Amino acid sequence: MDILLDLDGTLVDPRPGLIRSVQYALRKLGHPVPPAEELLWLIGPPFRVSFPKLLGCADRTEEAIGYYRESYFDGGMYDALVYDGVPDALAALRTAGHRLIVATSKPHHYALPIVQHFGLAAYFHAVHGPGLDGSNDHKADLIAHILRHEGVGAETALMIGDREFDVAAAARNGMRAVGVTWGYGTAAELTGAGAAALVHSPAGLPDAVLRLGQLTA
Repeated sequence: MDILLDLDGTLVDPRPGLIRSVQYALRKLGHPVPPAEELLWLIGPPFRVSFPKLLGCADRTEEAIGYYRESYFDGGMYDALVYDGVPDALAALRTAGHRLIVATSKPHHYALPIVQHFGLAAYFHAVHGPGLDGSNDHKADLIAHILRHEGVGAETALMIGDREFDVAAAARNGMRAVGVTWGYGTAAELTGAGAAALVHSPAGLPDAVLRLGQLTA
């Protein structure tokens, strides 16, 4: 089975570096800087969607993204933590014969080095994220790209992620999704979006995948 996995909030917790970089961008723009706890909703959706909401207008979105990238690429991208149990879960999925692919809203320019930096690259067949120019920014477009590029069959594949965007994007491409609750989405958010199953710790992923795989066997 092909399994697509989100990065932020699913494999790694990006909060320290990501939020610090958002706050840096706001300061550079001369915009009020909320405390970190008020910015957690930014983890998951693409910044071309979330920055206009944060700023109250779309006029300075690209400028904000540029400042964000200054801080993020200067080290913020590695200020993250791999969730406990993730490497073991990935190893178990690989051993079971599944092909693993990262499908993240984080630009590929950052996603691949992060996966490599944290020692996760060996588990994955490929890492896919949007282009810096915004191509495949929306998760549904990214998944469609992966299906074409990697020859993934949507009806037998799974998407694993922590936000409603992951679940909804999978559904738009005819895929089922597993929602994980250790990231930044709530169980209610994931269930409401149509997740086929919820998993509450990385250790539970192999069994959840096995159960869902048996339903399509």
